[in-house]
Amino acid sequence: MSQENLSVSAPLARLEKIIEIIPALLLEIGDKEFSERPAPDKWSKKEIIGHLIDSAANNHRRLVLGQFQEQPVVTYDQDLWNRHNYYGQTDGSQVIIFWETYNRHLAGMMKHMPNQLLPRKVQTGEQKEKNLMTLQFVFEDYVAHMENHLRQVVDYDF
Repeated sequence: MSQENLSVSAPLARLEKIIEIIPALLLEIGDKEFSERPAPDKWSKKEIIGHLIDSAANNHRRLVLGQFQEQPVVTYDQDLWNRHNYYGQTDGSQVIIFWETYNRHLAGMMKHMPNQLLPRKVQTGEQKEKNLMTLQFVFEDYVAHMENHLRQVVDYDF
């Protein structure tokens, strides 16, 4: 990958737009709709936002450690994280504020990360070679993953 292709400006701009628009849309969802699971084995909308907080936490760790450690390993079990963070029992506005605040922090961090660190790699899964990702990919994938889940919760187009 050439140095001129190393940038997170597009996903960063997308994340900043998401942070600007989505919290208000989430706060418009009634508590019953936000908290209700569509099936016993499916997450509620609130738990989906909780999953995005867990994703932020784990990707935050990847993005920080990857800057100064050689191929750090950061994996997590999304169902166990969601269950043991008790998002289903947490006030919906608190979950939304936490999601927004965490993403504001990640956006600010990514603004300052030097582009020359973007090719550094982190291990995101148990199969080392298959799950070795650049910091650039981790951030791009984080934003794409977030949008995939946000579209399960709210309708938006920008």
